[in-house]
Order: sequence, then structure tokens, then C-alpha cells
Amino acid sequence: MSFSIDISEEAGVRYLHFGTRWIQGAMRIARPWNLELEYTKEMMASLLLRDDKHFPRKVLLIGLGCASLTKFIYRNLPLAHITVVEIEPLVVEAAKTYFKLPGDDKRIHIVIADGAKFVVETHKQFDLILVDGFNHHAHPGDLNTLPFYQVCRTRLTHQGVLGVNLIGLSRGVLGGFAYIAQAFDDRALMFPSCESGNVIAFATAGDEINIHLEDMRESAVALKEKTGLNLLPTVTRLMQAKTCLGDILKI
Repeated sequence: MSFSIDISEEAGVRYLHFGTRWIQGAMRIARPWNLELEYTKEMMASLLLRDDKHFPRKVLLIGLGCASLTKFIYRNLPLAHITVVEIEPLVVEAAKTYFKLPGDDKRIHIVIADGAKFVVETHKQFDLILVDGFNHHAHPGDLNTLPFYQVCRTRLTHQGVLGVNLIGLSRGVLGGFAYIAQAFDDRALMFPSCESGNVIAFATAGDEINIHLEDMRESAVALKEKTGLNLLPTVTRLMQAKTCLGDILKI
């Protein structure tokens, strides 16, 4: 099947599609650096999981989409170096042409490759790996397998965190999380489902994450003041879900 890129606009928001109705990315034209889709905001909750103000310095993004996460990290984490692995060159061109992907080769390294193969072949380690790769049917393919998550574990630093978008509209969200949990010896947590149906999971294999949700709320306030990103609703949903024993997020 041939691959096609479609761009649509509605109410001041530009959308990326892969030849179907599935939204692969969105950018509010008046605020191109902001995160528009709820699940992309939730993936940046990874910034609340470590105390180090310089976290993360080395970032791996698997799946470019319309470059929302790339742009947010680029603008708000000036010390971070970003490696983006995208399997389809047309997506990269669309991100540059329609979604303002920065052309800074010193801080953004674009790799045209299969994400699952890349993590096997690279010898680099990263502080943050975010996995958001899907085909035109919203299927993650080899990115949602036990071997893939096992290799991701070896590519994380001691402070490293893995974040995965387990889209709720594709089969096997719980199965996908089971792979993550197995690969990380149960040091993983699924956040409550977004309204869009996306479920974001985080995992680590290095230094323990042990944070009280009230402290996480304070960090969310500071992040909002610094970047404009409001993750207070995410923290509230975590509190309401009662999945963190004693209101302590421990991974």
C-alpha cells in the first residue's frame, strides 16, 4: 500500500494524517511550539519524575509525527540533545514544511530508520526515550513487543525513563503494558486513560522513582510557570485513580 500524507486545518489547528482519518499530529497555528494533543502533554509528565533540573540531557524520540514533542523539548530544554527516529521520509518533509520543525543539526539529529532496529543497532544511552510510532492504521508493529522494550531498557541511563503512547484505539493496550512491565521487572506504571483514549506508560530500570503526588503537583506548577505546559490535570487524575499506594508514585 502506498504511503500518503494529508494535511488538514480546522478552527486554527493544523492536522497530520497518514491517508486515513486517524490524527497523527496537530499544531495550533498561532502557537506552534505548544503541545496541542492531550496525550503529547501527558508524555511530558516524564519531566516530573526526576528531581534533576537538567533532566533529560539526551533524548530519543521514536516516531516524529508533526514534531510536537521534538519542538517542545527543543524550545524548553535548551541543554537537551534530541535524536528522532522516523521510518518515513515523507513525514520528516511534512514536519519541516507544515509544522515548523527546526533545522538545527547541532541539537536535533533526524534518523530515517525503523525504530525497533535502531535501538538494537545503536550503542548510545539516553535519559529519556519516548515511543510514539504508529502506521496509518494506528498500529505500532514491532514497537509494541517484549524484545523491543527489553532493548529499550539497555539503552537507558541510570536516571533514564521510558515513556510509551499505548493508543487506546489499537488492540492490546494491556498486552502492550504487560510487555513493558515484563521487560522492566514490573517497574512500570500506566497513567489513567486520556479522554482521547490514549494511555501513557512510564518505566525505569535505574535509580528508583519515588515521588509523593503532592510533590509532583508542585513540580507541575513550576513546569507550568516555566513552559506554559499545564500537567496539573494529569496529577489530579493520578490522585483520583488511586493507583499510587499512599499517593506515592513509585517505579
